[in-house]
Amino acid sequence: MTSLDDLPIRDDLRGLEPYGAPQKHVRVQLNVNENTHAIPEAVATDIVMALAGAVMGVNRYPDREFTELRDSLADYLGHGLTRDNIWAANGSNEVLQQTLQAFGGPGRSVLGFPPTYSMHSIIASGTGTRWVTAERDDGYELSPQTVVAAIEREQPDVVFLCSPNNPTGTPLGLDTVEAAYDATSGILLVDEAYAEFADGDTALTLLEGRPRLLISRTMSKAFAFAGARLGYLAADPAVTDALRLVRLPYHLSALTQAAAIAALAHAPEMLAMVEDIKHQRDRMILALPALGYTPLPSAANFVLFGGVADPHAVFEALLERDIIIREVGIPHHLRVTAGSDAETTLFLDALGQLESIGRIAP
Repeated sequence: MTSLDDLPIRDDLRGLEPYGAPQKHVRVQLNVNENTHAIPEAVATDIVMALAGAVMGVNRYPDREFTELRDSLADYLGHGLTRDNIWAANGSNEVLQQTLQAFGGPGRSVLGFPPTYSMHSIIASGTGTRWVTAERDDGYELSPQTVVAAIEREQPDVVFLCSPNNPTGTPLGLDTVEAAYDATSGILLVDEAYAEFADGDTALTLLEGRPRLLISRTMSKAFAFAGARLGYLAADPAVTDALRLVRLPYHLSALTQAAAIAALAHAPEMLAMVEDIKHQRDRMILALPALGYTPLPSAANFVLFGGVADPHAVFEALLERDIIIREVGIPHHLRVTAGSDAETTLFLDALGQLESIGRIAP
């Protein structure tokens, strides 16, 4: 039987592992930062009706420029943005990929600050862009001085910043974004996948006069739209012109466009669950120390917590209890998504039963 090693795969892809969080059919799924709240029934009905209308025209190619969707996204984001500032694709991962296809590639580099979103380095590899890294400050913070020093040292063509950061939940100050932009002559992309869960300012306020600044977003998290695959980006119109050069034709299906437009028309209802998710996040941050763990502050819809003696043993023990969370590769740490009130209770109760294998002894 032929193996991957037998194929003439690119040398720089040999030995790599594909992205893949464990997929388990368990009762409580708190491992991939999904929105665990269901779409409101009335909103779901409108989305279904929009899909039904779109199906009637699937014999034709979709709007290649997804014009109505870009209008809807611009209206949702505000800040004086228009359709010319907006790009969208099949999840924010494709947005990031297209960004590196246009501005990265062989002979170019992208700078990241691990621990951060694991797909950043994977997308860099897939596009032939050299992935270079720099260390974060204490507490996984990123100061302007730290970012500027890394940019001056590495001279990257693209810089990826994550705000709030995944997997740590750490917010990013706008002063760091401004300093990073001024320090590089290349592209600065701020990944704001979890922006709706943060109370701080968004980098969207910095777009004016900064043509090399890109802000990516997603409908997967706050909009409970992970299965629909819709990510997007706000930037100078020249950036969207650049992305047109690398996108596949008709890359957003008519069904995706129709579903996203219908969902955005109900933005207040779709976002109504955000405050509850933030409450469950903060509830875990308050409860975990009493169980002997050390949660990090989080501005996202998840919590990274330390003090775990054996992360894999705890992961497996929770899995036996029909609960899945996430091993993120940080020693003595695990990450858990903020779920519903019932899911949060089940997680905290189960974790409290694992004292013998869970926390590190003081």
